[in-house]
Amino acid sequence: MEDEIQLPPGRVAGVDEAGRGPLAGPVIAGAVILDPSRPIDGLRDSKRLTARRRERLYEEISECALAWAVGRAEVEEIDRINILQASLLAMQRAVQALMPAAEHVLVDGNRCPEFACPAQAIVKGDDKVAAISAASIMAKVTRDREMVDMDRAFPGYGLAQHKGYPSKAHMEALEALGITPIHRRSYAPVRRILERT
Repeated sequence: MEDEIQLPPGRVAGVDEAGRGPLAGPVIAGAVILDPSRPIDGLRDSKRLTARRRERLYEEISECALAWAVGRAEVEEIDRINILQASLLAMQRAVQALMPAAEHVLVDGNRCPEFACPAQAIVKGDDKVAAISAASIMAKVTRDREMVDMDRAFPGYGLAQHKGYPSKAHMEALEALGITPIHRRSYAPVRRILERT
């Protein structure tokens, strides 16, 4: 993927998150500074890639990027400060973990958290900026892997399949089995079940 916008000079980190919509699990943000001397083919919005392709790109980004990191906000934080603020917090944590540090940050979406360097929000940035696409992949693969682990810890909910999103199977499992510690209590479908019990 070629960058469709003019990048600022210096170390530019792309930032994106995964997991705003699910009823369970953390929200995870990725931050990636690509190495111009080691281009990566096939970068695009993680949602437009197969799981297998995401996994392969995850490994390539891990090896070839100048720097990459993930940050997270836990279920308790999501419930306390809301999912938007938790997503921004996860992004801050991802960028803070980059070594070397970013000199400029490009964030997918329409708003930026506070960073220690200049930042810009880019709507549909994961389709326009390779580093944001890479960050999207790192966040999505990290979160998907974690939900597979959570499926083993909380069997019966189908977390490995739907990754915590409100699928029919997930809603039926919630009704039958109840709420787990990894479910977001501030989300309406979960809250409604809690109110009935």
